Amino acid sequence: YAIVFQDVLLFDDTVMGNIRLGRRDATDEEVLAAARAANCDEFVNRMPQGYDTMIGENGSKLSGGERQRISIARALLKDAPIVLLDEATASLDVENETVVQQALSRLLAGKTVIVIAHRMRTVENADKIVVLKDGVVAEQGTPAELKVAGGEFAHMLSLQKEASSWCL
Repeated sequence: YAIVFQDVLLFDDTVMGNIRLGRRDATDEEVLAAARAANCDEFVNRMPQGYDTMIGENGSKLSGGERQRISIARALLKDAPIVLLDEATASLDVENETVVQQALSRLLAGKTVIVIAHRMRTVENADKIVVLKDGVVAEQGTPAELKVAGGEFAHMLSLQKEASSWCL
């Protein structure tokens, strides 16, 4: 399995070294292919030594979206059949979230995915949603079924749509 957390764990190593943690025996070409699929080229090509640039302890020289894309590249490289996304886009701004969502769609193709999320946009294309409330399953079904049911999911969805319309 592969995990993409909200708070990415990175090491004071190069971009290439941090991605290679997904599969230590990966070739440079495989690491670079995973990085491209995770939309890393866009920011890495601006770095002084490209993929050989040291990124600082816990990726201190990177933005949140850049750290997240390295984490996704690592998971792509691992190519695990099961992927756990734990609030993988929660701390990102809208622009970075869009880029990360594109990378995630490549990572998740053909995989079993478990998503932990509070943003409804993150789960709107799920096959099945399980809503937990106070540690208990409150409801479960497809997004369409849960919208119609008018329960917790529909309530959270309406609150988030309402909140996003205030921002416009």
